[in-house]
Amino acid sequence: METLELARHFLRLLEEGDQEKARACYAEDARIWHNFDDYEQDVDENLQTLGWMVKNSRSRRYDIQRLEEIEGGYLQQHVLRIETRSGEQIAMPACVVVQVRDGRIARIEEYLDPASAVKLGGIPD
Repeated sequence: METLELARHFLRLLEEGDQEKARACYAEDARIWHNFDDYEQDVDENLQTLGWMVKNSRSRRYDIQRLEEIEGGYLQQHVLRIETRSGEQIAMPACVVVQVRDGRIARIEEYLDPASAVKLGGIPD
């Protein structure tokens, strides 16, 4: 799968909340780093976060503002639009720098303001 095709495919799986298919997009040793807590998640932890988001929302949609292939991966700027269980609309702007190895996501560096996640019920531990 080409790099930008992988990026779009991965986002569709996140929107659908399909944890197992999303897992297949990751390299086994992938790490996901967040700017707001300077913590690196492994794939299992990251998919737990996805499960929490699915549980606490009716729908998720990524509006891509920018998606470019860069050396070793891709850069993506987006707004994650979430409809909460109560019907509230949340917009979470973010930027990710993604390293791709052998057609799979090896590392994500995610830059976002977690304040909007509070409306969804906080950020899971």
